[in-house]
Amino acid sequence: MNNVLERIVDVTREEVRRRRKEVPMADLEARIHHAHDGRPFSEALVRPGVSVIAEHKRRSPSAGEIREGATVTEIAQAYERGGAAALSVLTEGPHFGGTLGDLEEARRATTLPILRKDFIVDAYQIYEAVVAGADAILLIVAALDPADLVTLHREALAVDLDVLVEVHDESELDTALEVIDADVIGINNRDLGDFSVDVERTYELLSDVPAGKTVVSESGFHTREQVEELERVGVDAVLIGETLMRAPDPEAALRVLIGHGGSGADDAL
Repeated sequence: MNNVLERIVDVTREEVRRRRKEVPMADLEARIHHAHDGRPFSEALVRPGVSVIAEHKRRSPSAGEIREGATVTEIAQAYERGGAAALSVLTEGPHFGGTLGDLEEARRATTLPILRKDFIVDAYQIYEAVVAGADAILLIVAALDPADLVTLHREALAVDLDVLVEVHDESELDTALEVIDADVIGINNRDLGDFSVDVERTYELLSDVPAGKTVVSESGFHTREQVEELERVGVDAVLIGETLMRAPDPEAALRVLIGHGGSGADDAL
């Protein structure tokens, strides 16, 4: 695990310990029985064309504040109007400024399936995700040893959450396939060591993904041409955050990326 990721994971574990004291696991388990009906996250990614998972992201260690003043409701509803297949809501607090409250607000604001985007290292976070209204979680192979990956994957499926399993290189892809036979694989083009982005990573790893798996490319996409190229090579979905969050009109920008942009499309991005 690289240094930046290590630091984030260490802080996440501390945050989980703190939250466990405030809301015991037993309380979450009790509340899970009254949780929402799930929305089909994985199914939303395999419709014709490249599905867009549009992300709400307040800030990042590399970019700082991204869009001050906008509410989760405004952004989530703009994404839904713009044609997103699903939402990703970043809930990590210390480094990305997110909260579970953001996810809850997005759930109330839209009918789209929602991914809890976070550094999941403990089963407690899985129960939090269900109670807050998530339909899927992210598991980052680089952040987990194989035994924890197996345990967390099993826990998520047991409470009817879909799982996006994120990889960055061939070794991590092998782990995702061999250890849990992941169905939905996210290829992150961002290096979690220095936060640089190289979209070629998707193309390099795609040939090693077996047929029948759902592939999501993450990070580094800004144009309709890039999305068309992903469709050409057989990628099922793309996760886009900062490009949409920074756009003057997120709804219009999303329409352009999907290929539904009208007049003034060039100004939307």
